[in-house]
Amino acid sequence: MFSRSARQLGSGNMLKSPLRSAFRRAASTTPTTPVPPPPPPIPATTPVVKKKRIGFFRLTWRLTWLSLLGSAAYLTYEVYKEVNPSPQIPQSPLKPNGNRRKTVVILGSGWGAISTLKHLDTSLYNVVVVSPRNYFLFTPLLPSVPTGTIDLKSIIDPVRTIAKSTPGEVTYLEAEATDIDIAKKQLTIQHSSYSATSGVHHVTIGGDEAKPIVATIEYDYLVFAIGAQTATFGIPGIEKYAYYLKETDDAARIRRSLFETIEASQLLPKDSEERKRLLSVVVCGGGPTGVELAAEIKDYIDEDLSRFVPGIENEMSVTLVEALPNVLNAFNHKLIEYTESIFEKQQLDLRVNTMVKKVDDKNVYATVKKSGGDTENVTIPYGTLVWATGNGPRPLTKAVAAQIEEQKTARRGLLIGEHLLVDGTDSVFALGDCTFTKNPPTAQVAHQEGIYLASHLAKLSKIDDLKHEIGQNTDPEQLVRLQRRLDRTQASILPFKYTHQGALAYIGSERAVADLVWGDWSNVSTGGSLTFLFWRSAYVSMMLGVRTKILVVSDWIKVKVFGRDCSKE
Repeated sequence: MFSRSARQLGSGNMLKSPLRSAFRRAASTTPTTPVPPPPPPIPATTPVVKKKRIGFFRLTWRLTWLSLLGSAAYLTYEVYKEVNPSPQIPQSPLKPNGNRRKTVVILGSGWGAISTLKHLDTSLYNVVVVSPRNYFLFTPLLPSVPTGTIDLKSIIDPVRTIAKSTPGEVTYLEAEATDIDIAKKQLTIQHSSYSATSGVHHVTIGGDEAKPIVATIEYDYLVFAIGAQTATFGIPGIEKYAYYLKETDDAARIRRSLFETIEASQLLPKDSEERKRLLSVVVCGGGPTGVELAAEIKDYIDEDLSRFVPGIENEMSVTLVEALPNVLNAFNHKLIEYTESIFEKQQLDLRVNTMVKKVDDKNVYATVKKSGGDTENVTIPYGTLVWATGNGPRPLTKAVAAQIEEQKTARRGLLIGEHLLVDGTDSVFALGDCTFTKNPPTAQVAHQEGIYLASHLAKLSKIDDLKHEIGQNTDPEQLVRLQRRLDRTQASILPFKYTHQGALAYIGSERAVADLVWGDWSNVSTGGSLTFLFWRSAYVSMMLGVRTKILVVSDWIKVKVFGRDCSKE
């Protein structure tokens, strides 16, 4: 059975084999339809680039929003911190360690005084600030005030606001120091109030025989930072007829004079010499203050006054007078040439090598030094005259110098040592424009001196505390450790070293010049519109309070949108 089955199966396979062969032959002879080639691949470059471009813009948009949110959060925090300062440690006769808390009296509210106050750990001392001006004035932007580019209140920080942000309680007295007894360490003060628009005022007592309010203060350390007054170099007529630009009320007076002369000139015929004189503005002084004021006034005439008083840009003139061969003498020579070229384009009359000899109520009389060495007398008519050059010592500075033997040769300011200590004293520090040093009389120098002095006073307090502990301690090992700490602290007291960081100046038509210094190895001198943006951002960053920073930026935006106004006040 098995063999039969095997045969049957074998015969079945045999039957199937021919059929398979036939099918194979038929398939091989049947014509095949050619398969079309696949379509060429679509280039992938275009959508990839588009996708990358969309991704880049999306990332940029997100980063922009994150930056704006971060800036807003930081600004909010700074505003909150300024409005809500931390609680202060109250003043007291003794420190927590039982040592006597010394008194530091700061005279002044300018760059040197306020920099010292802002960076001083006021919890180490009983700090008293004495100044007739109860605010700090950001002087680099003062030339922008007479034209209304910046509002007066935008560049002042109240002293009490600054004092409130320090660790320890600070006493502010609105008064002027009238006498200092160096030997007794006593200060005599008299009430005096300095208004931002109208100058000095006094409150008196005593009925019919009015007397000023006078008080006496004792100090352990005195910070003498009362600044300087404008020097006229004995030129006749300057003090009587010229306006200065050192304080806020000076800016207000210049603005009033500009508009009084403009309005008065409108009553005169256009071809009148008197009208031409009234519409002439003369600025004496080719430093940054004089250059910036002249540039601001010229901008104001061309950009804003010309809209309110048609044709005045062709009649009104601005003249800048400088005794030296060029303006901005401390700047790079290329920047000086650039400034002079901008003045020429603006038709701002620049007169260098011109020394003022006399001033009356209508004219400036000067001598011009020619290239050959000869001199020529010139007369420059003016309607508004601004004297923006020169510093001289205040009467109190002269009175202090007269008490000290080592100050007998001091003519232009107090002589100080490497730690800002007044020569011939052991407790009076002086800084800023009231001193005479090798450093320039600038806000930058006074600011750095204030930071240094704050650190120096902190070290003196630490030394005093260590000496107190040594006097109270009897443990030999502890005494050795304390003495080592005292020696290290005394060795850490270094002399003041000024680091020049450069100079900036606005030259008109939204252009500025910058002479910048990074360390001892790099100097950058640049000028133009981008430098103008840097000038603005640098000055905003230098301002002390968040409030003033916001106000100044708001003023710039307001002027850009609406222009400057033409009111007298």
